[in-house]
Amino acid sequence: MNIQKANLPLNSILKADNGFKFIDGYTSNFRDSNNTIDIQKVGELFFSTGPKWIDTLLAFRNNVVKWFGLKTAGNLTNRQQQLENFKGEPDERIGLFKVFHKSENEIILGEDDKHLDFRVSLYLDENTETNQNQLTISTLVKFNNIFGKLYFMPVLPFHKLIVPTMLKGIIKQIHANK
Repeated sequence: MNIQKANLPLNSILKADNGFKFIDGYTSNFRDSNNTIDIQKVGELFFSTGPKWIDTLLAFRNNVVKWFGLKTAGNLTNRQQQLENFKGEPDERIGLFKVFHKSENEIILGEDDKHLDFRVSLYLDENTETNQNQLTISTLVKFNNIFGKLYFMPVLPFHKLIVPTMLKGIIKQIHANK
């Protein structure tokens, strides 16, 4: 499986918003000969395929940032139920992530907080060059104040590990379900 750095897809709804100061993306191709993978399934896999160490990092993050009045994922005891009911519709929430937009090939997740706003684009497209599907995960961040920039500095190295790992997990799960 080949995970590559990528730009925000040209047709992403987020392309029109130039207020983001950090933009990062990763992409990978996969075959879906039965045509069973749609953007809602990608959204479900985004929340269900991450390794345990990512959950541990997020729990640590939540314990630290709550002291600064930042938003946390809250109680995740009903996460499985949330995943079972996930439709990827605007205003739906799983943990810290709110759905801002859903189209046939893109779900925009994220959150707005006092220090920064972030968006995650899950973009599903057909790669006509390879006759495969292509999944791109892009992260965009707006800094609302200096604390947002300071907060993001130690987060960035983890971000660069987490997003490709999550993409790899999604692709592995897609291949396992064939």
